[in-house]
Amino acid sequence: MPDEGGAADLVPGVLTEYLTEDSGIFVKSKREFERFQSPYQAVEVHDTQSFGKLFRLDGHFMTSERDEFFYHENLVHVAAMAHPAPVSALIVGGGDGGSAEELLKYPTMKAVTLVEIDLAVVDIARKYFGEIHRGAFNDPRLKLNVEDGLAFVAATTETYDLIVLDLTDPGGPSESLYDANFYRACAARLNPTGAMTLHVGSPVAHPGRIRAVMANLRATFAVVVPYLTSIPLYGGLWMMACASSTLNPSYLSSLEADRRVATRRIRDLRYYNGDMHRSSFSLPNFVRDLVAAA
Repeated sequence: MPDEGGAADLVPGVLTEYLTEDSGIFVKSKREFERFQSPYQAVEVHDTQSFGKLFRLDGHFMTSERDEFFYHENLVHVAAMAHPAPVSALIVGGGDGGSAEELLKYPTMKAVTLVEIDLAVVDIARKYFGEIHRGAFNDPRLKLNVEDGLAFVAATTETYDLIVLDLTDPGGPSESLYDANFYRACAARLNPTGAMTLHVGSPVAHPGRIRAVMANLRATFAVVVPYLTSIPLYGGLWMMACASSTLNPSYLSSLEADRRVATRRIRDLRYYNGDMHRSSFSLPNFVRDLVAAA
C-alpha cells in the first residue's frame, strides 16, 4: 500500500509494491486469475507461492490468503476485545469480508453493516477468497451496502459500538475517507463507549501520512492510541490506531485480554492473544517521536 501510487511492476509477473519511490516488496505471480477495470479501480487476483491467492487494487497489495490474519485480527480485536460487549459494528471498505468475519466471531454481535463502494471487490472475494471471509457474507447478521462510505456515514442515523475503517490507501475512492471531516462524522456515529479503528501506514515508509492521520484523529477524538503490528504483504512494520471518546485499549491487561478471548469463545485466532495485545502498544523511540510530533 504505497504512498507513491501504482508504479509499474519491475518485470511482467513480478508483482511490485512500491513503499517509496525507490523501495518496496515484490511477489512472483504463478498465475493470473483476474485483471480488469471496475468503475473505481484496477482489479487483479493472482496465485502466488508465498501468499496463496493475492488481491491487488490499482497495483497495490490488498490482502492474501496466507497473511490476511496479521491485518484483520489486529484491525478488529484490539478495540473489540477492550469493549465491554460489542453489539453493533460498521465497516467502511473491507469488501474482502475479512474484518466482517472477525467481528462476527463475537457472540454479543447482533449487526454488522459493511459499506463497500465497489461491488467488484465483493464479487471477487466471494469467488476467490473464501479463506478470508469464511462465509461472512452469508451470515444473517451482516448487511452489505454497496455505496460510498462518506455518503453513508453522513446520511445514517444509526450508532455503533465499533467502526472499522478497512480502506485502501489515500487516493482514488478512499481519498476523502482520511479527512478530519470524515473522522468527525464517524465520531458522531459512535456510541459513548464505542471506538473506531483504522490502519495508518508504515512508520518507516510513510512518516508524513502518519503525522497527518494522527493529527486529524486527535483533532476529533479524546483518546487516540497508535499501535503496531507486522504485515508481511505490506513490507513489515505497520501502524494502526484506535480512536474513541472513552475507550482506551491499552488499559486492558494481557491476562484480561486472554480471559475475554476465552469467555467470549472467540475461535480461530492465528495472531491475537493477550501478550500480543499488550505488546502492540510498545512503540520504538523513533515511532514515539513520530506520533508525538503529529
